[in-house]
Amino acid sequence: MQGFLPHKLAQQILEIGPKVIARPLAIVPFAMKAELLKRILGLLLSEQAEDDELSFLEGRWVAINIEDLGLTFEVTYDECWHVRQLQGAEVTFTAQSKELLLIAAAKEDPDTLFFQRKLCIEGDTELGLEVKNLLLSVEFDAMPAAIRVTIEKLAEALQTLQARAQPSFA
Repeated sequence: MQGFLPHKLAQQILEIGPKVIARPLAIVPFAMKAELLKRILGLLLSEQAEDDELSFLEGRWVAINIEDLGLTFEVTYDECWHVRQLQGAEVTFTAQSKELLLIAAAKEDPDTLFFQRKLCIEGDTELGLEVKNLLLSVEFDAMPAAIRVTIEKLAEALQTLQARAQPSFA
């Protein structure tokens, strides 16, 4: 793919892609998005739930703001996941979808993105660090196959586009 994708086209795909996804996502009722998010969190963090590693979230709300998709929500855990619209979480994680995808695929470290100002963590620092450490504890290879393969393929495509979008001075 890399040899056939011109620099400008790769840039356009990276710029337009999230907008194409954001439009239909905006018309999906929040209740449907919340249900899907609960299921995904349940699958991704089932091992941590079984090991009682999520108790620090009980009664505490963490907001996720995916800027380029226009998707903001809050989550908490108390024996099951709860997702709601933004109401005043204790800590907020803000990033673009591509950065979050690379974190999920274990292709990028949250600390690196934080120091590059591509991941913003505002609010309760201690809770933010606990959530970040929780995310780092998720073993990519232990994810359900369908989720793992989807994330892996999307991350590979994103990295290819990012590489092609860089101007070549050869």
